[in-house]
Amino acid sequence: MSDPQLDPGDIAALFDRARLRMARELRGLTQVQLAREVGSVTAASISQFENGHTRPATATLRRLAVALRVPLSFFAAPARPPARDQVNGFFRSLRSTSPRDRQQALAYVHLARELALELEKHVALPDLNLPRVPIDGGQPLQSADIEQAAAQVREHWNVPRGPIKDAVRLLEMNGIIVVRFRVNMEKVDAFCVDFPDRPVVTLGADKGLRDRSRFDAAHELGHLVLHRVTGKIGDKATERQAHEFAAAFLMPADDIKSELPERLDWPAFLHLKAKWHVSLAALLMRAKTLGIMSEHTFAQGWKSLSVRGWRKVEPGPLGNPETPVLLQRALELMETTGISFADFINRSGLPEADIRTLLSRDISERPRVEI
Repeated sequence: MSDPQLDPGDIAALFDRARLRMARELRGLTQVQLAREVGSVTAASISQFENGHTRPATATLRRLAVALRVPLSFFAAPARPPARDQVNGFFRSLRSTSPRDRQQALAYVHLARELALELEKHVALPDLNLPRVPIDGGQPLQSADIEQAAAQVREHWNVPRGPIKDAVRLLEMNGIIVVRFRVNMEKVDAFCVDFPDRPVVTLGADKGLRDRSRFDAAHELGHLVLHRVTGKIGDKATERQAHEFAAAFLMPADDIKSELPERLDWPAFLHLKAKWHVSLAALLMRAKTLGIMSEHTFAQGWKSLSVRGWRKVEPGPLGNPETPVLLQRALELMETTGISFADFINRSGLPEADIRTLLSRDISERPRVEI
């Protein structure tokens, strides 16, 4: 990215309008709110800066950097391929997520991609190894196609039969960036952005449940494998397909079919939950989908989950969620080459506090004892 030795005049000359918009969205601000924060610039001027019609003067750029809590060098055009403007995220429900929350979440994901690309200047990350399932645009995906796609990915990644030991680690080993960050955004669930160079999967920081978090990771993998740019974001069919993929990926039919009970045997389901590290709800749904359990029995089971309060908190907790480690380990490896974290931040021009937020590993289903 920009050289830390660049003086403010050089940074102003290299001003990249996309960087200003990204910084503003990281802070969850509108153009009007940013203008108010800066105090000496109008919303119309900020709009012109972001549209590329005009460039901010060096003094204005300094004030923008202070208001947005980013290094001045953040605004210089990065020496890396830009992300396509039209890259968007697969969000679960567009109606329950405000546009501003989506923009802020997407800005963090763009930052995660930038962090990965900066790290690749110093260390080698796993190559992207993501099989794509060709979709016939005229034909809707059938459940059998999705089951086959999940099996193909497992085979391509040499996943042994049975339960997947660590779904998040599996994605990272195959070059997908996984982050779990805690920012003040309501109703932003797990989502992914299919950057061609480094797809990013974001897991909700509020889900301290191992089973749900694993299913989220597999669901987002489903989007990356099945949908690319063809899936309709927030569309019920697209989401259902990703759900079916997650179930087939985590619980392959050939491996689990003989284990699923056809009646509501909760001790048996709890045993399977502990073995496969998926929720009771997911197991119940899988039993119905594979034709093991009748529609009537499934409906009884689903009602029972609600009556017992198990839709919110299930029995048989599985421990803390799987943790992304790729970016953190890449930083640690880089430090062994003599480049400190402070040096890296200085060279990259990335905002340190936000990078620390992306690397946050403070996610637990139990409160931590402080001594």
